[in-house]
Amino acid sequence: MAVRSGGSRYLKEPFECVHEHRLDATERIMALQFQTVERRLERIEAMINGVEKRLWMTVFGVVGVILSQAVQSVMQYGPK
Repeated sequence: MAVRSGGSRYLKEPFECVHEHRLDATERIMALQFQTVERRLERIEAMINGVEKRLWMTVFGVVGVILSQAVQSVMQYGPK
């Protein structure tokens, strides 16, 4: 290490290294946070798909009951 003129090397060089390590650590933390958010979004999307399937099954079930009651009422008032 060469001593820089005009000041102590301990005031300049350590901060440059610390700054680079801090940036690297921040980038790694942000990457982990984005991965975590992505995993959570994938789980939420899977749950939404499951709820959507159940909702459609409920809608089809209600429509089926209404249609079956309509067919039964038509058959009761139809020709005997």
